[in-house]
Amino acid sequence: MRLRRICLIGGTGFVGRHLAARLIREGYRITMLTRRREAHRDLLVLPGLQLLECRLFDAPDLSAKLQGMDAVVNLVGILNEQRRGDFQRIHVELPRRIIEACRSNGIKRLLHMSALRADAEHGPSQYLRSKGEGESLVQAADDLQATVFRPSVIFGPEDDFLNRFARLLASSPGVFPLACAKAQFAPVYVGDVAEAFTRALQLRDTIGQAYELCGPKPYTLHQLVDYVAQITGHRRRIIPLGDRLSWWLGLLMEHLPGKPFSRDNYLSTRVTSLCKSPFPEIFGITPSAIEAVAPAYLGQRNTNARFNRWRRWARRD
Repeated sequence: MRLRRICLIGGTGFVGRHLAARLIREGYRITMLTRRREAHRDLLVLPGLQLLECRLFDAPDLSAKLQGMDAVVNLVGILNEQRRGDFQRIHVELPRRIIEACRSNGIKRLLHMSALRADAEHGPSQYLRSKGEGESLVQAADDLQATVFRPSVIFGPEDDFLNRFARLLASSPGVFPLACAKAQFAPVYVGDVAEAFTRALQLRDTIGQAYELCGPKPYTLHQLVDYVAQITGHRRRIIPLGDRLSWWLGLLMEHLPGKPFSRDNYLSTRVTSLCKSPFPEIFGITPSAIEAVAPAYLGQRNTNARFNRWRRWARRD
């Protein structure tokens, strides 16, 4: 397959930025759609990237922006609703409109970001059910050449997972109450996710397939937060909260600005975010462990470590 012009929808986010850089290194021409071009002008440093404003839910506008594309990558997703109906609108209605726009432009290749344990019928949370419904729409579009990815939680230098806990630990007063402490994850490195997407565009055997993406090792949330505390130097007494207290914390925090945690998040953790099998062999990727990546960016938050490095430098001088 010779695909050269790729449109990234949701490309201004964490994964999209890494994927855009990876695709450009591979020689692809990237068009990225955004609601607010001025807010993401920093992306224009990527050579050849075209950043276009688009009303994604406006069918004529979306179709016009996809003209001339060889493939579309949908990375759009939210973890919490800011308004009622956002999950359905973003995870279900948007994929439907993307499919229609691909058809109207004769675009066959579509890569779609779903989520591990997405299930339209049996998902325990609105997030997982809506993600499952959107995934089902993509898989049912048998006139397209679609590939679906279902990652566990994704980590990397700009993530909103490990970095969020680093910020919370830094501001906590010696003790850190932790909701859903027994929840299980197999965090996958953003670079490995970007590489899998890139290679999928080059591999015909990935058409019509869905792939779970996990890192090499499972952790409980308690273990992950404790590890973040060690790296950042913010040692806290972590207090695991039981199910009932976790639910009530979700009820409280979903009314805070930015909705940092919600009852729907709590319900998502009722199923493990672990893959049924190792990283898909077809991509030829050995997934990176958290221990090999996270210290390089979380360690910058460790003021003690920075002070010790300065002292070593001063002695050498």
